[in-house]
Amino acid sequence: MDWIVVANVVVLLAFVVLLYVLKQKHLKFSTRVFIALGLGILLGVGLQFVYGAGAEEITNTVLWYNIIGTGYVKLLQMIAMPLIFISILVAFTKMNLGKNFGKVAGLILAILIGTTAISAVVGITATTLFDLQADQILQGEAEVARGEAIVERAETTVLPLPTQILELFPANPFLDLTGARSTSTISVVIFAAFLGFAYLQVKRKDEEIASVIKKGIDAIYALIMGVVRIVLQLTPYGILAIMGRTVAISDFGAIYNLGKFVLASYVALMFVFIIHLIILSVTGLNPVTYVKKSAETLLFAFTSRTSAGALPMNIATQTSRLGVPEGIANFSGSFGLSIGQNGCAGVYPAMLAVMIAPTVGINPLSPGFLVSVVAIVAISSFGVAGVGGGATFAAILVLSALDLPIALAGVLISVEPLIDMGRTALNVSGSMTAGVTTARLTGELNTDIYNTPHDGKPLAEV
Repeated sequence: MDWIVVANVVVLLAFVVLLYVLKQKHLKFSTRVFIALGLGILLGVGLQFVYGAGAEEITNTVLWYNIIGTGYVKLLQMIAMPLIFISILVAFTKMNLGKNFGKVAGLILAILIGTTAISAVVGITATTLFDLQADQILQGEAEVARGEAIVERAETTVLPLPTQILELFPANPFLDLTGARSTSTISVVIFAAFLGFAYLQVKRKDEEIASVIKKGIDAIYALIMGVVRIVLQLTPYGILAIMGRTVAISDFGAIYNLGKFVLASYVALMFVFIIHLIILSVTGLNPVTYVKKSAETLLFAFTSRTSAGALPMNIATQTSRLGVPEGIANFSGSFGLSIGQNGCAGVYPAMLAVMIAPTVGINPLSPGFLVSVVAIVAISSFGVAGVGGGATFAAILVLSALDLPIALAGVLISVEPLIDMGRTALNVSGSMTAGVTTARLTGELNTDIYNTPHDGKPLAEV
């Protein structure tokens, strides 16, 4: 490691020390998060200004920044599966979910899939209004290579629909607890639900044994939540390193050249977010309250680009700030990782389909094509992984089903990280909206918690 990289790392560590000092002075957690965001952007811009885009010094520096940034995300992913598993079991032991399981699960799935279909319509509309077409985008070596890689991936990932449904079942739950498959999250939820129903059967037959089981589950839950609180306290430092890395490696020239697509994408993403707020308003809830209380979690999702990593904050936001019962919060958060991701599985593949259709002589505005896009996007939203690459996987499924050139999905590689930030935040908002709305419709939402003004207490201390 040469002295230039050492100097860059020292600057990052100096910012880390500054954030720690601010914590010792009891500065509000949310304020420290925003300061970290600003410092990260400043650091990334500074690296590009000093060394130039794509410089070797930046590449070598980012490897060290990843120890804090990517390390933080990995810690969140580490606790995601155990948290899903044990939280759903806890919900069953508290009898919050067993009685209304079918209704709750049905509502959550309906909202997730329904908002994904709406997201597809919004993506189509934005693409049409901005007159986006794939052949308008110049392809360099990176885009061509990305396209070839996507074609190779499609040969191994695109499966018939019946096979995709079978993939949801947990043949080996211990393998799925490692997150090895794209459908592992749903499989873990299914396995935990089976154990939950089994617990209810035991409780009906033998209260004493059920009591022992419940104590064990509660003990494990307390331990997992302790780990969650420790990891969440690292949020400012993680966001600092993540934003510094992201900005430092961004290709601002490509962003400028593809500015119209970036703008159209964010217009679509913002419009779908507004739809989330409208849904909450229709159920009689104040959307401004939702924005204020979910901002911390959405900001993390935006900077980290991982829905799975944001799961602990997602669930904590729903339960402690929005008044959603644990069972509903865990189901909406867990299902939202792999089903109905409004940004990655809704807006993005729909925009690509409309952009690419003219290259093979298809009128993207024909009613039959539009209906096909919306329907396929909704169905294909099952099993999209809540980690990096989920949007690409969704695009492969949709474009393959529409018989469109898959390789053209690689034309946007240079602006992928920038757009993925907004998509991830929308994914998380969609799952939280599903949880809050379901709790409201089933009469289980604690409106006192929801309507209580946010006290600024960080999720790490909840």
